[in-house]
Amino acid sequence: MDNIDLLLSGQQEAYRDGRFRDLRHRCETLKKLAETIKRRENDIIAALRTDLGKCEFEARATEITVVLDELALMRRKLKKFAAPRRVPTAPFNFPAKCRIYPEPYGQILIFSAWNYPFQLMLLPLVGAIAAGNTVIAKPAEQAPATADVIARIVSEAFDPVQAAVVQGGRDTAVELLRRRFDYIFYTGGPGGGQAVLKAAAEFMTPVTLELGGKSPCVVDADANPDLAARRIAWGKFLNAGQTCVAPDYVLVHETVKAKFLEQLRHYIVKFYGEDPSRSPDYPRIINESHFDRLMRLCPEAVGDRAQRYIAPAILENARPDSPVMNEEIFGPLLPVLTVKDLGEAIRFINERSKPLALYYFGKAGQDRILAETSSGSVCINDTVAHLVNPALPFGGVGPSGMGAYHGKWSFDTFTHYKSVMKKSTLIDLPMRYPPDLDGKLKILKLLTR
Repeated sequence: MDNIDLLLSGQQEAYRDGRFRDLRHRCETLKKLAETIKRRENDIIAALRTDLGKCEFEARATEITVVLDELALMRRKLKKFAAPRRVPTAPFNFPAKCRIYPEPYGQILIFSAWNYPFQLMLLPLVGAIAAGNTVIAKPAEQAPATADVIARIVSEAFDPVQAAVVQGGRDTAVELLRRRFDYIFYTGGPGGGQAVLKAAAEFMTPVTLELGGKSPCVVDADANPDLAARRIAWGKFLNAGQTCVAPDYVLVHETVKAKFLEQLRHYIVKFYGEDPSRSPDYPRIINESHFDRLMRLCPEAVGDRAQRYIAPAILENARPDSPVMNEEIFGPLLPVLTVKDLGEAIRFINERSKPLALYYFGKAGQDRILAETSSGSVCINDTVAHLVNPALPFGGVGPSGMGAYHGKWSFDTFTHYKSVMKKSTLIDLPMRYPPDLDGKLKILKLLTR
Protein backbone atom coordinates (compact mmCIF):
# COMPACT_ATOMS: atom_id res chain seq x y z
CA MET A 1 0.00 0.00 0.00
CA ASP A 2 3.00 2.30 0.45
CA ASN A 3 3.59 2.03 -3.31
CA ILE A 4 0.04 3.24 -3.96
CA ASP A 5 0.55 6.27 -1.76
CA LEU A 6 3.85 7.07 -3.49
CA LEU A 7 2.17 6.80 -6.89
CA LEU A 8 -0.67 9.03 -5.77
CA SER A 9 1.59 11.73 -4.34
CA GLY A 10 3.81 11.66 -7.43
CA GLN A 11 0.85 11.96 -9.76
CA GLN A 12 -0.73 14.74 -7.71
CA GLU A 13 2.47 16.78 -7.87
CA ALA A 14 2.86 16.15 -11.61
CA TYR A 15 -0.74 17.14 -12.28
CA ARG A 16 -0.42 20.34 -10.28
CA ASP A 17 2.61 21.49 -12.25
CA GLY A 18 0.48 21.33 -15.42
CA ARG A 19 2.81 19.31 -17.63
CA PHE A 20 0.06 16.99 -18.92
CA ARG A 21 -2.26 19.79 -20.03
CA ASP A 22 -0.03 20.62 -22.98
CA LEU A 23 -1.76 19.36 -26.14
CA ARG A 24 1.47 18.49 -27.89
CA HIS A 25 2.55 16.36 -24.92
CA ARG A 26 -0.81 14.57 -24.89
CA CYS A 27 -0.59 13.77 -28.60
CA GLU A 28 2.99 12.54 -28.28
CA THR A 29 2.02 10.31 -25.36
CA LEU A 30 -0.93 8.85 -27.27
CA LYS A 31 1.35 8.20 -30.24
CA LYS A 32 3.86 6.43 -28.00
CA LEU A 33 1.07 4.28 -26.54
CA ALA A 34 -0.09 3.28 -30.04
CA GLU A 35 3.47 2.36 -31.03
CA THR A 36 3.91 0.31 -27.86
CA ILE A 37 0.67 -1.59 -28.46
CA LYS A 38 1.71 -2.39 -32.03
CA ARG A 39 5.09 -3.60 -30.82
CA ARG A 40 3.39 -5.80 -28.21
CA GLU A 41 0.60 -7.18 -30.43
CA ASN A 42 1.84 -10.76 -30.29
CA ASP A 43 2.10 -10.59 -26.50
CA ILE A 44 -1.47 -9.27 -26.27
CA ILE A 45 -2.80 -12.01 -28.55
CA ALA A 46 -0.97 -14.71 -26.57
CA ALA A 47 -2.30 -13.33 -23.27
CA LEU A 48 -5.89 -13.25 -24.51
CA ARG A 49 -5.51 -16.82 -25.73
CA THR A 50 -4.25 -17.85 -22.29
CA ASP A 51 -6.96 -16.06 -20.32
CA LEU A 52 -10.00 -16.60 -22.55
CA GLY A 53 -8.98 -18.91 -25.38
CA LYS A 54 -9.47 -16.17 -27.96
CA CYS A 55 -8.23 -16.77 -31.49
CA GLU A 56 -6.05 -14.15 -33.17
CA PHE A 57 -8.86 -12.77 -35.33
CA GLU A 58 -11.16 -12.19 -32.35
CA ALA A 59 -8.32 -10.74 -30.27
CA ARG A 60 -7.49 -8.27 -33.00
CA ALA A 61 -11.06 -7.44 -34.03
CA THR A 62 -12.59 -6.98 -30.58
CA GLU A 63 -9.63 -5.76 -28.54
CA ILE A 64 -6.50 -4.47 -30.28
CA THR A 65 -8.04 -2.80 -33.35
CA VAL A 66 -10.72 -1.09 -31.26
CA VAL A 67 -8.06 0.51 -29.06
CA LEU A 68 -5.82 1.54 -31.96
CA ASP A 69 -8.79 3.13 -33.75
CA GLU A 70 -9.64 5.07 -30.60
CA LEU A 71 -6.05 6.28 -30.30
CA ALA A 72 -6.05 7.42 -33.92
CA LEU A 73 -9.32 9.31 -33.47
CA MET A 74 -8.11 11.03 -30.30
CA ARG A 75 -4.86 12.16 -31.90
CA ARG A 76 -6.74 13.42 -34.96
CA LYS A 77 -9.47 15.29 -33.07
CA LEU A 78 -7.77 16.29 -29.81
CA LYS A 79 -7.13 19.92 -30.75
CA LYS A 80 -10.82 20.35 -31.60
CA PHE A 81 -12.02 18.48 -28.50
CA ALA A 82 -9.84 20.56 -26.17
CA ALA A 83 -10.55 23.99 -27.68
CA PRO A 84 -12.53 26.52 -25.60
CA ARG A 85 -15.98 27.15 -27.06
CA ARG A 86 -17.62 30.56 -27.24
CA VAL A 87 -21.28 30.75 -26.16
CA PRO A 88 -23.87 33.56 -26.21
CA THR A 89 -23.98 36.12 -23.41
CA ALA A 90 -27.24 37.02 -21.69
CA PRO A 91 -28.35 40.66 -22.18
CA PHE A 92 -28.14 41.29 -18.45
CA ASN A 93 -24.38 40.61 -18.60
CA PHE A 94 -23.62 43.02 -21.45
CA PRO A 95 -20.81 43.74 -22.22
CA ALA A 96 -19.07 40.40 -21.65
CA LYS A 97 -17.69 37.36 -23.44
CA CYS A 98 -18.61 33.83 -22.32
CA ARG A 99 -16.72 30.64 -23.09
CA ILE A 100 -16.64 27.02 -21.97
CA TYR A 101 -13.16 25.72 -21.15
CA PRO A 102 -12.49 21.94 -21.13
CA GLU A 103 -10.21 21.06 -18.25
CA PRO A 104 -9.12 17.66 -16.87
CA TYR A 105 -10.60 16.41 -13.63
CA GLY A 106 -7.18 15.50 -12.26
CA GLN A 107 -6.40 12.09 -10.87
CA ILE A 108 -8.39 9.21 -12.36
CA LEU A 109 -8.91 5.67 -11.04
CA ILE A 110 -9.93 3.06 -13.63
CA PHE A 111 -11.17 -0.47 -12.90
CA SER A 112 -11.58 -2.79 -15.89
CA ALA A 113 -13.43 -6.07 -16.40
CA TRP A 114 -12.08 -9.46 -17.43
CA ASN A 115 -14.26 -10.33 -20.42
CA TYR A 116 -12.50 -7.95 -22.83
CA PRO A 117 -9.57 -7.27 -20.53
CA PHE A 118 -7.39 -5.33 -22.94
CA GLN A 119 -10.05 -3.18 -24.59
CA LEU A 120 -11.93 -2.37 -21.38
CA MET A 121 -8.75 -1.18 -19.68
CA LEU A 122 -7.19 0.76 -22.55
CA LEU A 123 -10.24 2.58 -23.96
CA PRO A 124 -10.99 4.60 -20.82
CA LEU A 125 -7.26 5.11 -20.24
CA VAL A 126 -6.95 6.67 -23.70
CA GLY A 127 -9.83 9.04 -22.95
CA ALA A 128 -8.41 10.02 -19.56
CA ILE A 129 -4.93 10.72 -20.96
CA ALA A 130 -6.33 12.63 -23.96
CA ALA A 131 -8.25 14.86 -21.55
CA GLY A 132 -5.04 15.68 -19.65
CA ASN A 133 -5.46 13.61 -16.51
CA THR A 134 -3.18 11.28 -14.58
CA VAL A 135 -4.31 7.67 -14.18
CA ILE A 136 -4.01 4.75 -11.83
CA ALA A 137 -5.36 1.66 -13.60
CA LYS A 138 -6.33 -1.63 -12.00
CA PRO A 139 -6.78 -4.45 -14.54
CA ALA A 140 -9.06 -7.40 -13.81
CA GLU A 141 -7.21 -10.01 -11.78
CA GLN A 142 -9.31 -12.80 -13.36
CA ALA A 143 -7.35 -12.28 -16.60
CA PRO A 144 -3.80 -12.30 -15.16
CA ALA A 145 -1.87 -12.83 -18.40
CA THR A 146 -3.52 -9.81 -20.02
CA ALA A 147 -3.09 -7.76 -16.85
CA ASP A 148 0.67 -8.44 -16.98
CA VAL A 149 0.87 -7.33 -20.61
CA ILE A 150 -1.12 -4.17 -19.85
CA ALA A 151 1.27 -3.38 -17.00
CA ARG A 152 4.26 -3.74 -19.33
CA ILE A 153 2.68 -1.60 -22.04
CA VAL A 154 1.73 1.19 -19.64
CA SER A 155 5.17 1.21 -18.02
CA GLU A 156 6.83 1.45 -21.45
CA ALA A 157 4.52 4.16 -22.80
CA PHE A 158 4.12 6.41 -19.75
CA ASP A 159 6.03 7.97 -16.94
CA PRO A 160 4.40 6.53 -13.78
CA VAL A 161 3.52 10.05 -12.63
CA GLN A 162 1.19 10.17 -15.65
CA ALA A 163 -0.18 6.61 -15.77
CA ALA A 164 0.58 3.49 -13.77
CA VAL A 165 -0.91 0.03 -13.30
CA VAL A 166 -1.65 -1.41 -9.86
CA GLN A 167 -2.34 -5.15 -9.84
CA GLY A 168 -4.10 -7.22 -7.24
CA GLY A 169 -7.43 -8.63 -6.16
CA ARG A 170 -10.33 -7.38 -4.10
CA ASP A 171 -8.11 -6.19 -1.23
CA THR A 172 -6.18 -3.95 -3.62
CA ALA A 173 -9.42 -2.52 -5.00
CA VAL A 174 -10.63 -1.76 -1.48
CA GLU A 175 -7.37 -0.01 -0.65
CA LEU A 176 -7.53 2.08 -3.80
CA LEU A 177 -11.09 3.13 -3.01
CA ARG A 178 -10.00 4.37 0.40
CA ARG A 179 -7.95 7.07 -1.33
CA ARG A 180 -9.28 10.29 -2.77
CA PHE A 181 -9.48 10.51 -6.57
CA ASP A 182 -11.03 13.17 -8.78
CA TYR A 183 -12.93 10.64 -10.93
CA ILE A 184 -13.55 6.89 -10.87
CA PHE A 185 -14.34 4.80 -13.93
CA TYR A 186 -15.58 1.26 -13.25
CA THR A 187 -16.48 -1.58 -15.60
CA GLY A 188 -17.88 -4.75 -14.05
CA GLY A 189 -20.82 -6.23 -12.19
CA PRO A 190 -23.52 -4.49 -10.13
CA GLY A 191 -22.00 -5.58 -6.81
CA GLY A 192 -18.70 -3.92 -7.63
CA GLY A 193 -20.56 -0.89 -8.94
CA GLN A 194 -22.36 -0.46 -5.63
CA ALA A 195 -19.06 -0.70 -3.74
CA VAL A 196 -17.54 1.97 -5.98
CA LEU A 197 -20.53 4.28 -5.49
CA LYS A 198 -20.36 3.92 -1.71
CA ALA A 199 -16.65 4.63 -1.64
CA ALA A 200 -16.99 7.57 -4.04
CA ALA A 201 -19.73 9.11 -1.89
CA GLU A 202 -17.24 9.46 0.96
CA PHE A 203 -15.26 12.00 -1.11
CA MET A 204 -18.12 13.24 -3.36
CA THR A 205 -16.18 11.78 -6.31
CA PRO A 206 -17.98 11.62 -9.68
CA VAL A 207 -18.14 8.17 -11.28
CA THR A 208 -18.91 6.33 -14.48
CA LEU A 209 -20.30 2.83 -14.03
CA GLU A 210 -20.29 0.48 -17.01
CA LEU A 211 -22.36 -2.48 -15.83
CA GLY A 212 -24.56 -4.86 -17.79
CA GLY A 213 -27.83 -6.71 -17.31
CA LYS A 214 -30.08 -8.91 -19.38
CA SER A 215 -30.07 -7.41 -22.87
CA PRO A 216 -33.20 -8.61 -24.71
CA CYS A 217 -33.45 -9.47 -28.37
CA VAL A 218 -36.81 -9.28 -30.14
CA VAL A 219 -37.44 -11.17 -33.39
CA ASP A 220 -40.69 -9.82 -34.80
CA ALA A 221 -43.14 -11.42 -37.21
CA ASP A 222 -41.76 -9.53 -40.24
CA ALA A 223 -38.10 -10.22 -39.44
CA ASN A 224 -35.87 -12.19 -41.77
CA PRO A 225 -35.37 -15.30 -39.59
CA ASP A 226 -32.22 -16.37 -41.43
CA LEU A 227 -30.50 -12.99 -41.00
CA ALA A 228 -31.69 -12.69 -37.41
CA ALA A 229 -30.37 -16.15 -36.53
CA ARG A 230 -27.00 -15.50 -38.14
CA ARG A 231 -26.44 -12.16 -36.41
CA ILE A 232 -27.79 -13.30 -33.06
CA ALA A 233 -25.61 -16.42 -33.11
CA TRP A 234 -22.58 -14.26 -33.83
CA GLY A 235 -23.35 -11.68 -31.13
CA LYS A 236 -24.35 -14.21 -28.50
CA PHE A 237 -21.51 -16.71 -28.85
CA LEU A 238 -18.76 -14.17 -29.51
CA ASN A 239 -16.31 -14.57 -26.63
CA ALA A 240 -18.40 -17.58 -25.51
CA GLY A 241 -21.22 -15.24 -24.51
CA GLN A 242 -19.02 -13.26 -22.12
CA THR A 243 -19.95 -9.88 -23.56
CA CYS A 244 -21.81 -7.26 -21.54
CA VAL A 245 -24.07 -6.45 -24.49
CA ALA A 246 -24.53 -10.02 -25.74
CA PRO A 247 -28.17 -10.90 -26.44
CA ASP A 248 -29.14 -12.39 -23.09
CA TYR A 249 -32.44 -13.90 -24.25
CA VAL A 250 -34.65 -13.87 -27.33
CA LEU A 251 -38.35 -13.00 -27.54
CA VAL A 252 -39.41 -14.46 -30.87
CA HIS A 253 -42.80 -14.11 -32.55
CA GLU A 254 -44.64 -17.42 -32.66
CA THR A 255 -45.04 -17.29 -36.45
CA VAL A 256 -41.28 -17.28 -37.12
CA LYS A 257 -40.02 -19.26 -34.13
CA ALA A 258 -39.62 -22.62 -35.87
CA LYS A 259 -37.68 -21.18 -38.81
CA PHE A 260 -35.59 -19.00 -36.49
CA LEU A 261 -34.57 -21.95 -34.28
CA GLU A 262 -33.74 -24.06 -37.31
CA GLN A 263 -31.44 -21.36 -38.67
CA LEU A 264 -29.92 -20.66 -35.26
CA ARG A 265 -28.81 -24.29 -34.95
CA HIS A 266 -27.53 -24.16 -38.53
CA TYR A 267 -25.31 -21.14 -37.88
CA ILE A 268 -23.88 -22.48 -34.63
CA VAL A 269 -22.64 -25.51 -36.58
CA LYS A 270 -21.48 -23.35 -39.49
CA PHE A 271 -19.50 -21.04 -37.19
CA TYR A 272 -18.02 -23.59 -34.79
CA GLY A 273 -18.51 -27.04 -36.32
CA GLU A 274 -20.31 -30.09 -34.95
CA ASP A 275 -18.00 -30.06 -31.94
CA PRO A 276 -17.27 -26.45 -30.88
CA SER A 277 -14.72 -27.69 -28.33
CA ARG A 278 -12.42 -28.39 -31.29
CA SER A 279 -13.02 -25.05 -32.98
CA PRO A 280 -10.10 -22.60 -32.84
CA ASP A 281 -12.64 -19.78 -33.04
CA TYR A 282 -14.63 -20.66 -29.93
CA PRO A 283 -13.27 -19.16 -26.66
CA ARG A 284 -13.41 -20.55 -23.13
CA ILE A 285 -15.07 -19.52 -19.88
CA ILE A 286 -12.79 -17.27 -17.85
CA ASN A 287 -12.41 -19.57 -14.81
CA GLU A 288 -13.90 -22.51 -12.92
CA SER A 289 -16.03 -20.30 -10.70
CA HIS A 290 -17.89 -18.83 -13.67
CA PHE A 291 -18.09 -22.27 -15.28
CA ASP A 292 -19.79 -23.63 -12.14
CA ARG A 293 -22.23 -20.72 -12.03
CA LEU A 294 -23.29 -21.27 -15.63
CA MET A 295 -23.72 -25.00 -15.13
CA ARG A 296 -25.94 -24.32 -12.11
CA LEU A 297 -28.09 -22.10 -14.31
CA CYS A 298 -28.34 -24.81 -16.95
CA PRO A 299 -27.34 -28.31 -15.70
CA GLU A 300 -28.20 -29.84 -19.08
CA ALA A 301 -25.54 -27.77 -20.89
CA VAL A 302 -22.60 -29.66 -22.36
CA GLY A 303 -19.40 -28.68 -20.59
CA ASP A 304 -15.90 -29.67 -19.59
CA ARG A 305 -14.71 -28.04 -16.39
CA ALA A 306 -11.06 -28.91 -16.92
CA GLN A 307 -11.12 -27.14 -20.28
CA ARG A 308 -13.44 -24.34 -19.06
CA TYR A 309 -15.60 -25.23 -22.05
CA ILE A 310 -19.38 -24.89 -22.35
CA ALA A 311 -20.97 -25.59 -25.71
CA PRO A 312 -23.39 -23.09 -27.26
CA ALA A 313 -26.83 -23.97 -25.88
CA ILE A 314 -30.27 -22.96 -27.13
CA LEU A 315 -32.84 -23.15 -24.34
CA GLU A 316 -36.01 -23.21 -26.40
CA ASN A 317 -38.28 -24.21 -23.54
CA ALA A 318 -37.14 -21.49 -21.16
CA ARG A 319 -39.75 -19.93 -18.88
CA PRO A 320 -39.81 -16.41 -17.44
CA ASP A 321 -39.27 -17.86 -13.97
CA SER A 322 -36.41 -20.19 -14.98
CA PRO A 323 -33.14 -19.68 -13.05
CA VAL A 324 -31.43 -18.68 -16.29
CA MET A 325 -33.89 -15.77 -16.59
CA ASN A 326 -33.24 -14.38 -13.11
CA GLU A 327 -29.69 -13.05 -13.60
CA GLU A 328 -27.39 -11.90 -16.36
CA ILE A 329 -26.15 -15.06 -18.05
CA PHE A 330 -22.74 -13.90 -19.31
CA GLY A 331 -22.10 -17.19 -21.03
CA PRO A 332 -23.10 -19.27 -24.10
CA LEU A 333 -26.65 -20.08 -22.94
CA LEU A 334 -29.45 -18.56 -25.00
CA PRO A 335 -33.04 -18.77 -23.68
CA VAL A 336 -35.69 -18.40 -26.38
CA LEU A 337 -39.20 -17.39 -25.32
CA THR A 338 -42.29 -17.12 -27.54
CA VAL A 339 -44.48 -14.00 -27.83
CA LYS A 340 -47.76 -13.50 -29.66
CA ASP A 341 -47.10 -9.89 -30.67
CA LEU A 342 -44.74 -6.96 -30.20
CA GLY A 343 -46.85 -5.56 -27.39
CA GLU A 344 -46.25 -8.68 -25.32
CA ALA A 345 -42.50 -8.41 -25.94
CA ILE A 346 -42.45 -4.75 -24.90
CA ARG A 347 -44.38 -5.48 -21.70
CA PHE A 348 -41.97 -8.31 -20.87
CA ILE A 349 -38.96 -5.99 -21.32
CA ASN A 350 -40.49 -3.11 -19.37
CA GLU A 351 -41.35 -5.33 -16.39
CA ARG A 352 -37.60 -5.86 -15.88
CA SER A 353 -34.57 -3.66 -15.20
CA LYS A 354 -33.45 -1.32 -17.97
CA PRO A 355 -30.86 -3.21 -20.04
CA LEU A 356 -27.51 -2.07 -21.38
CA ALA A 357 -28.58 -2.93 -24.94
CA LEU A 358 -31.78 -3.88 -26.71
CA TYR A 359 -31.94 -5.63 -30.08
CA TYR A 360 -34.85 -5.64 -32.50
CA PHE A 361 -35.19 -7.62 -35.73
CA GLY A 362 -38.06 -6.53 -37.91
CA LYS A 363 -39.47 -3.55 -39.81
CA ALA A 364 -42.91 -2.41 -38.74
CA GLY A 365 -42.16 -2.19 -35.02
CA GLN A 366 -38.92 -0.20 -35.13
CA ASP A 367 -40.41 3.14 -34.08
CA ARG A 368 -42.53 1.50 -31.43
CA ILE A 369 -39.60 -0.33 -29.82
CA LEU A 370 -37.68 2.96 -29.68
CA ALA A 371 -40.59 4.91 -28.21
CA GLU A 372 -41.89 2.39 -25.67
CA THR A 373 -38.71 0.94 -24.13
CA SER A 374 -35.68 2.34 -22.33
CA SER A 375 -32.14 0.96 -22.60
CA GLY A 376 -28.55 2.11 -22.79
CA SER A 377 -28.56 1.56 -26.56
CA VAL A 378 -30.70 0.01 -29.29
CA CYS A 379 -29.42 -1.88 -32.30
CA ILE A 380 -31.92 -2.70 -35.04
CA ASN A 381 -31.40 -5.75 -37.25
CA ASP A 382 -27.97 -6.50 -35.77
CA THR A 383 -26.30 -7.28 -32.45
CA VAL A 384 -23.21 -5.93 -30.63
CA ALA A 385 -21.83 -4.17 -33.74
CA HIS A 386 -22.98 -0.72 -32.60
CA LEU A 387 -20.14 -0.71 -30.05
CA VAL A 388 -17.47 -0.07 -32.69
CA ASN A 389 -18.93 3.27 -33.84
CA PRO A 390 -17.04 5.94 -31.85
CA ALA A 391 -19.70 8.50 -32.79
CA LEU A 392 -22.19 6.66 -30.57
CA PRO A 393 -21.92 6.97 -26.76
CA PHE A 394 -21.69 3.64 -24.99
CA GLY A 395 -23.20 3.30 -21.54
CA GLY A 396 -26.13 2.07 -19.53
CA VAL A 397 -29.16 3.56 -17.82
CA GLY A 398 -30.29 2.85 -14.28
CA PRO A 399 -29.16 -0.60 -13.12
CA SER A 400 -27.14 -1.12 -16.33
CA GLY A 401 -24.88 1.82 -15.57
CA MET A 402 -24.37 5.56 -15.57
CA GLY A 403 -22.27 7.73 -17.82
CA ALA A 404 -20.91 6.89 -21.28
CA TYR A 405 -17.69 6.72 -23.27
CA HIS A 406 -16.12 5.90 -26.67
CA GLY A 407 -14.76 8.55 -29.02
CA LYS A 408 -15.63 12.15 -28.07
CA TRP A 409 -17.71 10.76 -25.23
CA SER A 410 -14.56 9.36 -23.63
CA PHE A 411 -12.94 12.79 -23.73
CA ASP A 412 -16.10 14.33 -22.27
CA THR A 413 -16.29 11.76 -19.47
CA PHE A 414 -12.86 12.69 -18.12
CA THR A 415 -13.29 16.44 -18.68
CA HIS A 416 -14.85 19.16 -16.56
CA TYR A 417 -16.40 21.87 -18.73
CA LYS A 418 -15.66 25.09 -16.88
CA SER A 419 -17.91 28.11 -17.49
CA VAL A 420 -16.00 31.38 -17.84
CA MET A 421 -17.36 34.93 -18.26
CA LYS A 422 -15.00 37.84 -18.97
CA LYS A 423 -16.79 41.07 -18.14
CA SER A 424 -15.75 44.40 -19.59
CA THR A 425 -14.45 47.06 -17.18
CA LEU A 426 -15.19 49.91 -19.60
CA ILE A 427 -18.94 49.98 -19.03
CA ASP A 428 -20.83 49.27 -15.83
CA LEU A 429 -24.58 49.42 -16.39
CA PRO A 430 -26.26 50.80 -13.25
CA MET A 431 -29.49 48.84 -13.65
CA ARG A 432 -28.57 45.98 -11.33
CA TYR A 433 -27.65 48.21 -8.42
CA PRO A 434 -30.12 49.53 -5.78
CA PRO A 435 -32.31 51.47 -5.32
CA ASP A 436 -35.09 49.73 -7.22
CA LEU A 437 -36.72 52.52 -9.24
CA ASP A 438 -39.76 52.11 -11.53
CA GLY A 439 -37.78 52.74 -14.69
CA LYS A 440 -35.39 49.89 -14.00
CA LEU A 441 -38.27 47.50 -13.36
CA LYS A 442 -39.77 48.29 -16.77
CA ILE A 443 -36.43 47.60 -18.47
CA LEU A 444 -36.07 44.29 -16.57
CA LYS A 445 -39.54 43.21 -17.68
CA LEU A 446 -38.66 44.00 -21.29
CA LEU A 447 -35.45 41.96 -21.05
CA THR A 448 -37.24 38.92 -19.64
CA ARG A 449 -40.03 38.71 -22.22
